[in-house]
Amino acid sequence: MTGRHGGAGVRARLHRRLGRGDLTAVPEVRHALRDLLGKWPDPDKGAAADAVDVAELLASELVTNALIHTEHGAVVTATVEDSRLHVEVQDFMAGLPVSDAPNAGLGTSGRGLILVERLADAWGVRTAHGVGKVIWFELHAGVA
Repeated sequence: MTGRHGGAGVRARLHRRLGRGDLTAVPEVRHALRDLLGKWPDPDKGAAADAVDVAELLASELVTNALIHTEHGAVVTATVEDSRLHVEVQDFMAGLPVSDAPNAGLGTSGRGLILVERLADAWGVRTAHGVGKVIWFELHAGVA
């Protein structure tokens, strides 16, 4: 098999199942993603610091949303392939995410999907096999 998420160009992969409401998983995913990105885009050079920061931020937002707004945990998968990082967060709840305008003032709610929309090179939502949905984003080397 070659191509997206499983072929000859795949350099590294992260796959973690996260327990329901386990917000300690958020920094663990960030650290694992930072380690993974040491191999992207060039294993000898690693990713640019800005790309790593953006990847960590977006993954943190999606993982946090899945753990706060669903009742059955989540699965996060990140794949480094050629010049692309692809991150997916699957939850097990029906219904599509809603991108709300951030709360006025100092509130932090409502910013996650807006950040993904603005900072990712590509992103989307699809129904998962079985129950739930997958929210994904991609970053391309040198673009973030």
